[in-house]
Amino acid sequence: MSTDLNILGVIPARYTSTRFPGKPLKEILGKPIIQYVWEGAKQSKLITRVVVATDDERIKVAVESFGGEAMMTSPDHKTGTDRVAEVARKIEADLVVNIQGDEPLIRGDIIDQAVWPLVEDSSIPMGTICAKIKDDEELNSRNIVKVIVDKKGFAIYFSRLPIPFLRDGAGVSDITSIYRKHIGLYVYRADFLPVFNSLQESVLEQAEKLEQLRAIENGYRIRVVFTDYEGVGIDTPEDLETAEKILRGKIFN
Repeated sequence: MSTDLNILGVIPARYTSTRFPGKPLKEILGKPIIQYVWEGAKQSKLITRVVVATDDERIKVAVESFGGEAMMTSPDHKTGTDRVAEVARKIEADLVVNIQGDEPLIRGDIIDQAVWPLVEDSSIPMGTICAKIKDDEELNSRNIVKVIVDKKGFAIYFSRLPIPFLRDGAGVSDITSIYRKHIGLYVYRADFLPVFNSLQESVLEQAEKLEQLRAIENGYRIRVVFTDYEGVGIDTPEDLETAEKILRGKIFN
């Protein structure tokens, strides 16, 4: 797997968080979350440069202490995508990958799966990934975003509610074959990212609080790749404990 494209990976990481302040620097088995994400991104065979985009000097210092590259960005950004776009304006690239700073289990091969369709097809403006829904708890959680795709692998819709609706009430055994959860990793063609950022918040985006719906509502396609990723997005101290159990099992078993 190789390409001549210049591919920039950006990890947005802010210190302030309503639910879990300072979470990029919270440690799992002696390493901060942001280091796990950076190391996962560096495993990518396609990304040529990885930058942590932050608005806090403490995160910048931490990243540089483990050998990573960090860039200070505006504290006024509303979303991680805005922060990624600021970095992308300063660094020349063909593709830009938005790697969430709270996914300590992210792997390079998963990132590459998201990137590859945009390498192969220059008409695709944006890509992301999904994975299987494991159980009823994930299916009904409004923190787990569900996605449905068409036969060519492009997103039809994203929702916090279970989609598609099973009119005849199919049971639990159908969950893993029908439902897909969205993983918040995005790939943008570099010339599309400023276009996306210039669009006004859409009605669907405001309703679901999902910014990827802005692209769909404005007629842009999002390529969705199905993966075997079983990560944990860190939003609470409980998520941190879950991630630690998984990582401890991988390291010590």
